[in-house]
Amino acid sequence: MREDATKPESRLLCAWQLAVLRFAVTLDDDDRMQALGLAGEVDRLGGAADDAFHFFRRTTAELCAAISGRGADQDAVIRRFLAQIDNVRLKRAVEAAIARDRTPPKLVASRMKPGNDLWRGLPSRRATGT
Repeated sequence: MREDATKPESRLLCAWQLAVLRFAVTLDDDDRMQALGLAGEVDRLGGAADDAFHFFRRTTAELCAAISGRGADQDAVIRRFLAQIDNVRLKRAVEAAIARDRTPPKLVASRMKPGNDLWRGLPSRRATGT
């Protein structure tokens, strides 16, 4: 895919991968439908006049199910998708978006708030009149 990023096919494949990433981040049904729509466009690039080529639509449906946690053999489906991504930054973003073991950042409730004792311990400055 990276050999000629200016080809319309390459740009469409990249747009499809980005749409899958967007779904992985949002898990929104509209984003899933967008990814499926782009998958249909990529399938049509195969030139099948009878619309028999459904590889990308089928793959997208499997990916969305796996990302949502509903698909069969979720890890294998996701690993196959990640193996096909040539762009390192995109691959890392997808990995981060679908990480199952991520924990949300903890809120720091005990963080000290600045108050009157902010300057305590510092030597006082005398105003110089020079």
